[in-house]
Amino acid sequence: MKFASVRLVTQQFEALLAFYSRLSGTAATRLADGFAEVRLDGATLAISEERLVQMFNQGAATAASNRSAILEFEVADVEGALARMAGAAELVMPTTVMPWGNRSALLRDPDGSLVNVFSRPAAQAQATQAA
Repeated sequence: MKFASVRLVTQQFEALLAFYSRLSGTAATRLADGFAEVRLDGATLAISEERLVQMFNQGAATAASNRSAILEFEVADVEGALARMAGAAELVMPTTVMPWGNRSALLRDPDGSLVNVFSRPAAQAQATQAA
C-alpha cells in the first residue's frame, strides 16, 4: 500500500490553492474544475470544492470542519517559509523548538486548518553549516 494524498474539501477553492502553492513554492496541477493537486516530494495535497464531494458522496465531507488533523510540511528554513507567508496566513504559534528538537511554527490556512512548518535538528545543522 502507498499513502498517496490528503484531500482538503473547501468552499474557498482558489484561496486554499493559492495558500498551499505559496507555502510550498509549487504550482498546483488542475485536474478538473474545482479539483487540483499540489504534488510534493513524498505526498500530494489534493484540494477539492465541496460541491464535487456533494455530487458523488453527499454528506461524506464538510468543508472547513477539521479540528483534529495538523498538516505538516518539513522545510530547511522555518523563518524563510514564514517570511514567504507573511500577510497570507494567521500565525498561531511563533517559531518554537519542540521537546524532540524540531524547530516548528503553526499557521492557519484559509479554512482554519492548522499547518505545521518545521525543520528537524539535522536539517538545522546542515543549514547552519551551509551559511
